[in-house]
Order: sequence, then C-alpha cells, then structure tokens
Amino acid sequence: MIATDAAQGAPFAVDARVHDWVMGHRPAWASDVAVGITLTGSGVPAYVLAALAGALAARCVRWLGALLGIVALASAQVPRIVLASALARTRPATADWTWSASGWAMPSGHTTTLMVIAALFTVAAHRRARARWRPVLLALPVVWAGAVGVSRVFLGMHWPTDVLAGWLLAACWAGSAALVVRLLGCRKSGAVTSMERQRP
Repeated sequence: MIATDAAQGAPFAVDARVHDWVMGHRPAWASDVAVGITLTGSGVPAYVLAALAGALAARCVRWLGALLGIVALASAQVPRIVLASALARTRPATADWTWSASGWAMPSGHTTTLMVIAALFTVAAHRRARARWRPVLLALPVVWAGAVGVSRVFLGMHWPTDVLAGWLLAACWAGSAALVVRLLGCRKSGAVTSMERQRP
C-alpha cells in the first residue's frame, strides 16, 4: 500500500498535513539554518565526512579506512537509487522549495547519506572515544542525521515519509554491513585457528 501510493506520487494524509504546517511556520532565518544543515548531506562534503569517519572507525591504516568509508557510502547509494527509480515518487511543488533539489523524492538521498555517515561516526566513537565522552559522541551523529532529515521537510523539498524511508533504508544498510563485517571476522578468526592447528 505504501509503495503503491508512493509510486503514484501522491502524498499520504500525514505528509500533506505536516507539509502544510511547515509552509505556514517557516521564518527566513530558520530556512537559512536548515540550508546550512542540509548541505552536509550530499556531494563532496558528504564523501569527505564519510572518509573522515572511515579513517577514525577502521582498525587498519588511516588512508585505507578513509577509502572504506567512501566505499561504504557509495554502497548505500546503489539501493537508494534503485528504490527511488522504482517508486518514482514526485516531490512537493517547487514553489514550496527554499533550496535546489533533483531526482525522485523517496527515499530522501540526503537523509540516507547522513544516516550512513552517522553510523560510521558512531562506530568510530565506540572504538576510539574515552568512556567519559562516549555517550555524548555516540549521540551526536544520530542527532545530526536527524536534523538533516528534518531540514529536508522544512525546506519543502521532501514529504515526511520520504525522510522516514531514508532512515529505514540506512538502518537496513547498517544492519547488513554489520552482518557482513561479523561474518568476515568469524571467517578470518576461523582461518587463523585452522592455521594454528596445522603448525607442528
């Protein structure tokens, strides 16, 4: 039902209500702040942040971690693009936008991108932050990613369910990535154990 309605381009009732409320409660100064927040969710800034997060999160050399961060972000874009093309959901009317946008609406690209980057920074904080600062550093990426998602609705370029879809997609990506890392770790551990047993 959700996918069908989204593919037809029609917003849900909750989408229309939230969008109309935002359009009637959007001061210029808040739009400027929202633009600043949303700019971190695409293009060069997003990949720079992914590289930084990867470098901090990885246990290998920093440059390889940065490369893995970029690859991780790119791997999340593939299913997002495929899903967006399949749903082909249109955005709100361009007259409501306060910034530029392109492509289909669902799932939100900025939202998905920042949630993936937030996941990488969360891993980095878990591995490197001192216990005293760890709770704060674990929360900040999530708050930041949430702010980017909200900014997309506030700027009039996405329906709320586009943002929700982006968060859900990023969560599925993070779960899949964690499973792959876990399986590779178990396989590597098993290979090391096997080699140790073969030693005379």
